[in-house]
Amino acid sequence: MTKWMKSSVLAAVTATLMAGAALAADVKSIAILTPEEGTDFGWNQQGVDAAKAAAEAAGIEAIVASGLGYGDVRPAMREIAADGASLIIAHASGYATSAPEIAAETNVPVAIVDSPQALKEGLVADYTLSGHQGAYLAGRLAAKMSKSKHVGIVVSGEPPSWNSQSAGFAEGVKAENPDVKITYAVIGPAAYSDAAGGRRVTESVIAAGADIIFGQGNGSSFGMLQAVETTKTADGGKVLFIDVIGDKTSVAKDFLLSSVVWDITPVYSAMIQDLKDDTFGTKRYAIGLADDSVKLLKTDQIPDDVWSEIQKIREQIIAGDIKVEPTFEASAVRTLMTDVSADAK
Repeated sequence: MTKWMKSSVLAAVTATLMAGAALAADVKSIAILTPEEGTDFGWNQQGVDAAKAAAEAAGIEAIVASGLGYGDVRPAMREIAADGASLIIAHASGYATSAPEIAAETNVPVAIVDSPQALKEGLVADYTLSGHQGAYLAGRLAAKMSKSKHVGIVVSGEPPSWNSQSAGFAEGVKAENPDVKITYAVIGPAAYSDAAGGRRVTESVIAAGADIIFGQGNGSSFGMLQAVETTKTADGGKVLFIDVIGDKTSVAKDFLLSSVVWDITPVYSAMIQDLKDDTFGTKRYAIGLADDSVKLLKTDQIPDDVWSEIQKIREQIIAGDIKVEPTFEASAVRTLMTDVSADAK
């Protein structure tokens, strides 16, 4: 039932590091479980790539179990725990219940998402991350670039990470131009892999007048891209897409405006260090603009003068002159929208 590949990463250990060898040996491997394949240029791929990079930096083994779906992954977790993993990263909100159960059963630490209340010292850590600062920049960019003065947000669900970015984007749009209209649409309660739904809902948002789409989905984002590529605005104009987490330039160069790119490597590296320091499960993790773990992607679609303006706004956020706070609740997100069409069919 499970499908994984092992990527064994060996780092050279010099004589000057030998004093810490005993401590480092306590963490021998990390495993990451993803619901979809690690080739989506987004959530799943970023998790897999970051786990490999963090393991390589630590000189330990990375175990990747991908394409596990959104059902019961307890058997896979038990098998990976028995295989000797020092940490299991459950890289899906749907795994947040089963992973702590397996941790308690096997005594193997787990990292979960979207459950900040579930911390358990030595056993359970949460990494509910937020790219809200980058999404705010994306909102400012969209408001500057929209010709119809109407932008859309299409999401594959309303998990905390998506909510915080939707809110950040909406706040950025309104800060740049309060007259720009926002249409907000949800494909379904957990439609992360629903490409057909992503296309259908995105087409409806474009038909409502949006010429820039801020899309948040895993596999469903490819349906959003299809809609953007094949659908014109009411006056026959081009529609542009702003993605999240990864860089889809190679598959959407002509209509990809930007992406709120994440780098989760520092988070996983911190988890490994926390395991070594016996502080795992006692803290939360964050990503942001200051260390480039969140950044806005520059594409050929963005004029240089507009990009310069966005970079000045980025500097203001880092300096604290512009405050962008995360909003994780779906109900709070919806109040920010001028035209709420959530759960669109």
